[in-house]
Amino acid sequence: MLKLENITWEAPDGPQVLRGVDLTVAEDKLTVITGPNGGGKTTIAKIIAGLETPSSGRILLDGEDITPLDVTQRARMGISFAFQQPVRFKGLTVRDLLELASGGNLHEDKLCAILGRVGLCAREYIDREVDATLSGGEIKRIEIATVLARHTRLSIFDEPEAGIDLWSFQNLIQVFQDIRRDLNGSLVIISHQERILSIADELVVVADGRVQKQGPGRELLPELMAGQGGCPACPREGGSL
Repeated sequence: MLKLENITWEAPDGPQVLRGVDLTVAEDKLTVITGPNGGGKTTIAKIIAGLETPSSGRILLDGEDITPLDVTQRARMGISFAFQQPVRFKGLTVRDLLELASGGNLHEDKLCAILGRVGLCAREYIDREVDATLSGGEIKRIEIATVLARHTRLSIFDEPEAGIDLWSFQNLIQVFQDIRRDLNGSLVIISHQERILSIADELVVVADGRVQKQGPGRELLPELMAGQGGCPACPREGGSL
């Protein structure tokens, strides 16, 4: 179990972005963090992954304080992070990337199984370079495949729907539904897309640098949709959900 206790964070230019965040991510659950833009969602994700250091507060993983650990140390503990805009690597093939993620050579059957889980044909992709020739939807799927190859205990995806077309988004939802069905470890997705919110075990609403609400997705989503006129990303007066 991951716990954030009274986390604050200030941007380099001074504004306080997080103002005492308390958050629990349960084992073997899909947690979706949503809320208005600028509310602190991505900052929370980066702090969990170790890409940012909180100004104050603690981060506990199974009761162990991991607050001082950097991104590499947390990765070794099984925390992975998928960027909103995945990095492209000219000269590196999909096979190379998956084997780096897994920590060793992968047999063709294993490569096929991993890529098949994200809806890609291994024969068409394993020798392709991870460069600008890949579409937004393709690179998103490949990044998800690297997370699957790593077998991480906590996987974080920052707005995976960003920058992809409708067809790719529909298929991306199916990928997450498949992962949710076979979930082994915790999954955290930052999103304000209703289709992604609808498959969450737990929903967390972040606005004004604080957790405004947290609860079971099946209970909280109808309330959010009703309260925001069908738009969970839209703030009420004062910027909170």
